[in-house]
Amino acid sequence: MPSRFELANAIRALSMDAVQKANSGHPGAPMGMADIAEVLWNDYIRVNPNDPTWANRDRFVMSNGHGSMLVYSLLHLTGFDLGIEDLKQFRQLHSRTPGHPEYGYTPGVETTTGPLGQGIANAVGMAIAEQTLAAQFNRPGHAIVDHHTYVFLGDGCLMEGISHEVCSLAGTLGLGKLIAFYDDNGISIDGHVEGWFTDDTPKRFEAYGWQVIPNVDGHDPHEIKMAIDTARAETERPTLICCKTIIGFGAPNKQGGHDCHGAPLGDAEIAAAREKLGWPHAPFHVPDSVYAAWDKKAKGAEWQGEWHQRFAAYQAAFPELAAEFVRRMTGELPADFAEKAEAYIAAVHEKAEKLATRKASENALNAYGPLLPELLGGSADLAGSNLTLWKGCNGLTPENPGGNYVYYGVREFGMSAIMNGLALHGGFVPYGGTFLMFMEYACNAVRMSALMKQRVIYVYTHDSIGLGEDGPTHQPVEQIPSLRATPNLNVWRPCDAVESAVAWACAIQRADGPSALCFSRQALPHQHREAETLAQVNKGGYVLSDAKGQPELILIATGSEVALAMDAAKLLAGEGRRVRVVSMPCVEVFEAQDAAYRESVLPRAVTQRIAIEAAQGDGWYKYVGLDGAVIGMKSFGESAPADQLFKLFGFTADAVAAKAKELLG
Repeated sequence: MPSRFELANAIRALSMDAVQKANSGHPGAPMGMADIAEVLWNDYIRVNPNDPTWANRDRFVMSNGHGSMLVYSLLHLTGFDLGIEDLKQFRQLHSRTPGHPEYGYTPGVETTTGPLGQGIANAVGMAIAEQTLAAQFNRPGHAIVDHHTYVFLGDGCLMEGISHEVCSLAGTLGLGKLIAFYDDNGISIDGHVEGWFTDDTPKRFEAYGWQVIPNVDGHDPHEIKMAIDTARAETERPTLICCKTIIGFGAPNKQGGHDCHGAPLGDAEIAAAREKLGWPHAPFHVPDSVYAAWDKKAKGAEWQGEWHQRFAAYQAAFPELAAEFVRRMTGELPADFAEKAEAYIAAVHEKAEKLATRKASENALNAYGPLLPELLGGSADLAGSNLTLWKGCNGLTPENPGGNYVYYGVREFGMSAIMNGLALHGGFVPYGGTFLMFMEYACNAVRMSALMKQRVIYVYTHDSIGLGEDGPTHQPVEQIPSLRATPNLNVWRPCDAVESAVAWACAIQRADGPSALCFSRQALPHQHREAETLAQVNKGGYVLSDAKGQPELILIATGSEVALAMDAAKLLAGEGRRVRVVSMPCVEVFEAQDAAYRESVLPRAVTQRIAIEAAQGDGWYKYVGLDGAVIGMKSFGESAPADQLFKLFGFTADAVAAKAKELLG
């Protein structure tokens, strides 16, 4: 039987070899954390390599994602569908071993990491999901949700501000099944961190309410094992295990310094490391005895089989709960949701209310929330402004872990990355709110939602200069075009209660990516639609009002500016002009329609076009052409009542009509 040291050396060797072959990568962290990984994966983690999606598996997150070869080595050695040839293709085009772990590329990778701090944030989301699902579904004698979330993180993760946001909240929520391993090696890219990172990390986490296990020798399996046992015994607090390690452990001339952090060791140093570690094998060769000791396929099948037996007993005792658990973990919506959403949208249209779209959003939540127990909402300390609390909301606390609403506090970035973890875990459709302006704090997590194709719903209110007196610090100008520039993100900016209801329904039903819903503070008038037009709102862009005969001008608008476009069209029609008004609540959804539909809405023959949006407007030129016009923001806003601001910046029916006459001649 190979020793623990030999098993850990398999990780070190594979990591050295893959980085060297790619001539790119980070060998230091995998070599330094190999001993911790060996104890954790061989003695504690319960996964099934035959089924990486098993619902009750433990989750493992490598927050310091540059150490990706540690993850790939673990997955390969334990029997996941990741062969030695995949490791040889590390960092190569279309390989299953990209430079940083990427969700969806590699079986067993739970989340995409690399932007430091976001992995621990995702892990907090996964731990919340586990704790909440357990409270919602477990019954006495039937613990069908019962697993841990383990996360590796380094100095860089702890320096990033997001780690404060999420670890503070994790302590408040008492996430007892979250266990983090701090790779305290004292090195980052620029060298020894003592020049820029002298925090007392144990005291910091104690202040958050975590259990802290300090000064663990990260190369002593016995100490590591004792620390993990202590961590698992604590059920009411998350645990931070502070492991003293040597970066690049085993590389005699480079270990302990930043030279091995983010560059290949070189052939000579690898040869010296092989000799020092007692690993005489050729590159990418692992002895059969080592593979046999690491292999988790049989044990994983046994663990999952035992769980299925428990679930069968649960199913017999609680058939409705069991069916609901399966539905939620597979991400399927209730069978009648689409039909009921359509009926609600029709009722909203019939009611014809003038509402702020943030209020219309709250109304939609009150309609859809009772249909969707998987909705897990929240707000970054702005619930009263974002209107994210609906009548059935029940706040999560350590005493009430089975609720459906998270009070995130002023933590926009943390909230967004936690929502990614909730979605990745499964069982929830998370949504969270803040002012549109403050998506800036969170945009990297929004980007990760889109990159990982996760169903996460961002609720952004106070969507323009229309919020008024709070002034330019709170008035978004460049945020909507920034969001639209993010691949795989659907950005909705509704013009009334109907479009708001449609936006929510589409976001909920979208299973392959996130949505940003941008709502107004100010009340917006209802827009009347015929039945055929109402059915086209979910296409992202549609003809709201048309001219008699072929139009000579098209006005394209979103949000509060749709009403402005309608008023301008009436002025122009009174002068005999033929004007079409197109409402474009979601550019991305409109562009996904077939060419025939897009041509029916924006016919190429009509070249005179004006786009109107109270945001930076350069992106609209793709629709209006270089000879068209865009009425948008060219500066920051001002502090004043909204009606004065719209007049100041040219968002009036008269201004639009004047621009139209200028184009039409």
